[in-house]
Amino acid sequence: MRYAVLVTGPAGAGKSTFCASLITHAQTLGRSVHLVNLDPAAERFEYEPALDIRDLINLKDVMEELEFGPNGGLIYCFEYLLNNLYWLEDELGPYEDDYLIIDCPGQIELYTHIPLLPRLASHLSTSLNFRVSATYLIDSQFMQDKSKFFAGVMSAMSCMLSLGISMVCIMSKMDLVKDKKGRLKKEVGRYLDPDPGLMWEEIKDDSDGGSTGNRKFDALNRAVVGLIEDQNLVSFLPLDVTSEDSVNTILSHIDNMMQYGEDEEPRIPKDMDDGDFDAD
Repeated sequence: MRYAVLVTGPAGAGKSTFCASLITHAQTLGRSVHLVNLDPAAERFEYEPALDIRDLINLKDVMEELEFGPNGGLIYCFEYLLNNLYWLEDELGPYEDDYLIIDCPGQIELYTHIPLLPRLASHLSTSLNFRVSATYLIDSQFMQDKSKFFAGVMSAMSCMLSLGISMVCIMSKMDLVKDKKGRLKKEVGRYLDPDPGLMWEEIKDDSDGGSTGNRKFDALNRAVVGLIEDQNLVSFLPLDVTSEDSVNTILSHIDNMMQYGEDEEPRIPKDMDDGDFDAD
């Protein structure tokens, strides 16, 4: 069985750093893990990608030759990939019983406005026989107030519903939001598994003390909080890439989503391979 994890999230969320940490930890467990780069604008990696979209098409070349901007060029690159999926199938052919960590671009349009990543995820699972899951990273330094929290949750929900696959939401860079005593800052920790109802009360209090212009958005705020609370889809796992336990916890959640290893045949221990044991 082959496994693939799409690492998604906005630019600057720490996706590439997370990919490297995940690969390092998985390799210590003796797994066959490979990095796949799907960002045609990427430049540097801690691990050399086993498969790199830049071998097929490069964003810089597209922008120079077609005079596209960064976003338009990125969309063109993905459309080109989807029109040349034979290349992807050929490149992935040798990987059997492997675990692929797929580093995706940060432009949210690729899985909301234009369903390019959802189509790719579907192709991996239905045509190439991969078990596919996803992670969605949000920078913990971004999620330090109510309005940014709601924006982050809504973007995570949009990605989750668009991809249509199991997904773990991750609050990254937790090592950067600790106080001098090494404890998690309260204003960040409360957003890991929040109570939207309590947050609504805080928003309402802020609005009541504000201007008439702010109060007119009460109904919209209530609708957003209600959507998050009713769907109950998003909670965040904390990621501290400096902590092996943190990375291991997230890898365990990803494994559980994809039922990693459940179809593998049991292996005979090496010291029993030669048959020098009693069969009493």
